[in-house]
Amino acid sequence: MPVLDAVEVSWQADAAPPEAGNALPLLHEIRHALLRLQQEGEPTLLDLSAIPFGPGDRDRLLAALGEGEVSARIEALGPTLIRETALAGVWLVQYFDPDEQELVLHIEISHCPRLLSTPVEDIDLALRQLDDRLDTQLHAQSDSEPGSDLDQPLDSSAPHLAG
Repeated sequence: MPVLDAVEVSWQADAAPPEAGNALPLLHEIRHALLRLQQEGEPTLLDLSAIPFGPGDRDRLLAALGEGEVSARIEALGPTLIRETALAGVWLVQYFDPDEQELVLHIEISHCPRLLSTPVEDIDLALRQLDDRLDTQLHAQSDSEPGSDLDQPLDSSAPHLAG
């Protein structure tokens, strides 16, 4: 085939391939999640451990998110590190095993990360604990001060200070 032999083909091996990976689609997903949070108050959790990343893809995503000013470390069954990104409402939550090997990385889009929010049951318990402590303190104080009026009801006829 003499015609095909005359066709010149060139190839350049050092050309950079177009970026392929999940960083850009994840940034779009984070944008949609921020919009849902803003409009509906609905938080979103993205499990990055379940998403395949190409070489350097995770680093590109984290660089695009930037670093914020708030971080917290929780010590329970292995450390958990919570970091604010440069984008308000976008949090990185890293779970580690006791040897500090990363187990899971989440991006949480919320006003406050779920792990830092106190469950209602814990608040109920805290109220009971504080009531017990106040009761103990009041009894200890009234026992140490003979004639103390801490255990007496307030006299409603007593003059009140004007503020």
